Amino acid sequence: EVGVHIADVSHYVKEGSALDKEARERATSVYLVDRVIPMLPEVLSNNLCSLVEGKDRLTFSAVFEVNEDAEIVGSWYGRSVIHSQKRFSYEEAQEILDAGAGLHYNALNTLNVLAKKIQKRRFENGALSLETDEVKFKLDDKGFPISVYKKTRGDTHKMIEEWMLSANKGVATYVSKLPNPQEHAYIYRVHPEPEEDRMLKLANIFRNAGHQINFTNGIVPSKDINRILKSLEGTKEGGLLQVYVTRAMQKAIYSTDNVGHYGLAFDFYSHFTSPIRRYPDTLAHRLLATYLKGEQTKASAKKFYEELCMHCSFREKEAADAERGSVKYMQVLYMSVRIGQTFNGVVSGVSQWGIYVEDAATKCEGMIKLRDLGSDFYVYDDKKDHIIGENTGEIFKLGDEIKIQVKGVNIEERLIDYVRVIDSK
Repeated sequence: EVGVHIADVSHYVKEGSALDKEARERATSVYLVDRVIPMLPEVLSNNLCSLVEGKDRLTFSAVFEVNEDAEIVGSWYGRSVIHSQKRFSYEEAQEILDAGAGLHYNALNTLNVLAKKIQKRRFENGALSLETDEVKFKLDDKGFPISVYKKTRGDTHKMIEEWMLSANKGVATYVSKLPNPQEHAYIYRVHPEPEEDRMLKLANIFRNAGHQINFTNGIVPSKDINRILKSLEGTKEGGLLQVYVTRAMQKAIYSTDNVGHYGLAFDFYSHFTSPIRRYPDTLAHRLLATYLKGEQTKASAKKFYEELCMHCSFREKEAADAERGSVKYMQVLYMSVRIGQTFNGVVSGVSQWGIYVEDAATKCEGMIKLRDLGSDFYVYDDKKDHIIGENTGEIFKLGDEIKIQVKGVNIEERLIDYVRVIDSK
């Protein structure tokens, strides 16, 4: 029996209250490099709605009966109280798994083994396997970045993710199969199939990088994408291609119309597991609580919730843009005191103006303009998506390793200029 217990935010955030109206307006917490702008007050997010070791907490639970093949053979959803015996950090739990012994090892290991089976089956069903790098910063006491590093994801991160996905999928499936669907409005997390022109461009990127890939019925099969990314696991090229795959996808949004989740290969999916930081999850809790009591929503409710879905999707995009901008700003600040220094880079993109290059260690991306590539005359071949020197035949393409020097930065525009360092040997 596996329990996924989520803080019962909707118990404290009553519909129509001042707290609810403010949470609805914000719709999401925003995670910038140097601060968090929370959706809810700290007394909730860090206390009453935080699962504290040794204390009772109100929760909304998805409890699964699971067999040895990691198949869910029974489930229960409802409000509950949890008394946590032990609160692990990801790192603490990972150390116990790595050691093969320690506090609650058997439970942790069982959860991990089952999660890996669930993940394997998900990929076999067509889910995309994407593991893009996330950068973190160490700041000094004035908030200036003094180091940049890539966040690592171990088995414990992936284990929790799989069980959260199972809860989100299970709740959405439960509501979708209730009788009289017109009386059971719900908040789904949907991810439509990619558009054909984006898929065609993605197929060309893979082919120009030297990988054979199919393009059938307007789609690059996810199994083909996974196969190539698996073969490039741990390489710089693999990481860059994952970014292009992500860019080729449509954005996942909230909707009352369930069209499934393409990226996860789920027919039914919702956001249920993070009501502290996402308002749609709080709505999902309220609606599920209504249906578990045998009650229904009015026919007019769907329009009301669809408008909320549109608002939450918009606010989510604003938050994501702010978070990306925050990371880019810190990367430019980091490089602003390293002008003239050299780094090992990798080509992350090409255009008619030059090549985009990431510092391999920090993922600080900048551009080398064509004139800064060398003494040759360089031109962009849009069909092959690479840059070639007319006299030397020298080619620059996605994934190429290149030594770079920081030429300058524009902090306001969040731009980094690199120049190519040519080895004199």
